[in-house]
Amino acid sequence: MHDPLTSSPPNWYEQVKRNRIVRALETIQDLFIISLCVGLFAFMAIQLREMFLELLPPLDFPGVTSDILFLLILVELFRLLIIYLQEQRVSIGVAVEVSIVSVLREVIVRGVLETSWVQILAACAFLIVMAGLLIVRMYLPPTFDGIDPEKQLSLRYKKQTLRQVPDSNNNPLNPYPNTVTVADKMGHLEPITNATD
Repeated sequence: MHDPLTSSPPNWYEQVKRNRIVRALETIQDLFIISLCVGLFAFMAIQLREMFLELLPPLDFPGVTSDILFLLILVELFRLLIIYLQEQRVSIGVAVEVSIVSVLREVIVRGVLETSWVQILAACAFLIVMAGLLIVRMYLPPTFDGIDPEKQLSLRYKKQTLRQVPDSNNNPLNPYPNTVTVADKMGHLEPITNATD
């Protein structure tokens, strides 16, 4: 019989393999988000057509108001998906705004007088929590400029792993000899040629 292989694959091989798997999964996830965007856009067009048809006499004000608010919710969801495609993150502010408009739509469509006081109280408590999230969100670092706390932690980890490699010229993962790998503010690693050469 053959002796079992005692040496494990090199660490750089595992890292390259993991990076390829992550890139492939991110690509598949982006395709899912793109298909959601296309479907949501088509659904928004159908809802817009139905809303214009409801504007014909006899006019149903609660129905039209409900459709307008529903279209606003769909637009915000579309914006949330676009932000995710651009920045690979879910925008907390947009998600909270969608939640607030959804609750207000339900209250407006049902009518305040027809809704029980317990449901109105629950909606008010929910809206206060959502407003609190928006206020807390203002004090967090702005993520629309690429200053994301999670990405900064990821950058810190990448810098630590780069420091562990003693000589980048002997690193088989470094396709650019005599270069130093640095991360820009978006977290992308880019090679920079040494100025001393």
